[in-house]
Amino acid sequence: QWNLVCDNDWKGPLSTSLFFVGVLLGSFISGQLSDKFGRKNVLFATLAMQTGFSFIQVFSISWEMFSVFFVLVGMGQISNYVAAFVLGTEILGKSIRVLFCTLGVCIFYAFGYMLLPLFAYFIRDWRMLLLALTLPGLLCIPLWWVIPESPRWLISQGRFQEAEDIIRKAAKTNGVTAPDVILDPSELQDLNSQKQQTYTILDLMKTRNILTITIMSVILWMIISVGYFGLSLDTPNLHGDVYVNCFLSAVIEVPAYIISWLLLRNLPRRYSMAAALFLGGCVLLFIQLVPSHIRALSILLVMLGKFGITSAFSMVYVYTAELYPTVVRNMGVGASSMASRLGSILSPYFVYLGAYDRYLPYILMGSLTVLSGILTLFLPESYGMPLPDTIEQMLLVKGLEYRPASGSTRDSKEEEENPEIFKSTAF
Repeated sequence: QWNLVCDNDWKGPLSTSLFFVGVLLGSFISGQLSDKFGRKNVLFATLAMQTGFSFIQVFSISWEMFSVFFVLVGMGQISNYVAAFVLGTEILGKSIRVLFCTLGVCIFYAFGYMLLPLFAYFIRDWRMLLLALTLPGLLCIPLWWVIPESPRWLISQGRFQEAEDIIRKAAKTNGVTAPDVILDPSELQDLNSQKQQTYTILDLMKTRNILTITIMSVILWMIISVGYFGLSLDTPNLHGDVYVNCFLSAVIEVPAYIISWLLLRNLPRRYSMAAALFLGGCVLLFIQLVPSHIRALSILLVMLGKFGITSAFSMVYVYTAELYPTVVRNMGVGASSMASRLGSILSPYFVYLGAYDRYLPYILMGSLTVLSGILTLFLPESYGMPLPDTIEQMLLVKGLEYRPASGSTRDSKEEEENPEIFKSTAF
């Protein structure tokens, strides 16, 4: 419509990259806004932001206008996703929390992904399609009166009565008799007033061990993100019906999430991640060897590659969180997630390379994925190990020698003498 062909064909992938730039910016500010204004407030404010700016996009009169609002939509999208994820983990019980964080969030994401080609098949005009994908956001309005604020956040803000009211309401709903005193304000005030040591992003480079883990995690997240979004965005270029291919790309994510959940529960992290990455990378490299007339086999290999990379993507969140100590875990996962956003910004250009050579995107993504699988094997194993609380308690990268500080020696002795105390910190 805006002459995005020939000399202007670079604007297509740039539009997608600009959306991911918005996601990158949203990742920067969403956590800080959520900590300051509350999980629920930020969740619904950014839902309104995503829905509102998507609606304005429908009436775009130029590519520039569309792209600017695409950045704002990306900021709203990631912010409400993060706020919803944090809110769910903080208000749900432990047994449901694990299910929510793995299968709950991921599979419903896949269901939404499946609806996209279904809508697009029946609505061919892009403005009407965008409108149809935007209006369901209005269905979230009644949830304001259903979803509570996080009691943990309310307590951190000193709003103890509000937190207690939410807990009592939950107890009543679940048929549980709440004690007379749930929160003791005096004790909580003392807890909040305790001076705690502050940590900065520089602590991710404090020792050679944590620096190595940080570098490896950043590379790993970036490559996995390039592979995941690259394959997702490349489905229109596959042989066959574009709508069917996009639907298959969404369907394959459901078993990928289920398999990754089972692997996380029962097998070591390193080998599970490496196996998923080797599977995804190798089949992408094999695509160039498939004869051009066997189109079904090419599509099957792409979907198998998507299966492997999606499984690795869902596992890397848990694995990274287990590698970093409590004092910098949020920053460690955040830094890795930022690398993932950079990978997603680059992914449209990997797809764009297909205009010069059809197999070039698969060769590059396959090679990088296999290399990331090899890199994973050098990370320390966290399965069945207690979560580290301090930088000195972190597991060592393979091949690195590290002399613990005196404080960490004491921690090790305490762990030997009281193994049950440390075992209880593992989730």
